[in-house]
Amino acid sequence: MGLDIRIPLGLVFFIIGGIMGIFGLCTQGDASLYERSLGLNINLIWGGLMFAFGAIMFFFGKRQKWQDDPVSPRPWEREPKTPPH
Repeated sequence: MGLDIRIPLGLVFFIIGGIMGIFGLCTQGDASLYERSLGLNINLIWGGLMFAFGAIMFFFGKRQKWQDDPVSPRPWEREPKTPPH
């Protein structure tokens, strides 16, 4: 089956993290937004973490996968090679 949840999940985290990171960069000097979070730019921090998590999920979802292909089976499913007699 070709359904892999890591690709759309990775894209969602990638996009939302990017938006949060950009918002955090644009509002970096605004003290009124970050006075409740002890001066930490939470949008930038969590946006970066979500962006990285989404990129990792998308990467692992798009990497080369083993296919159930009888022509080129997985290495552990191959018939053992017997030496010539």
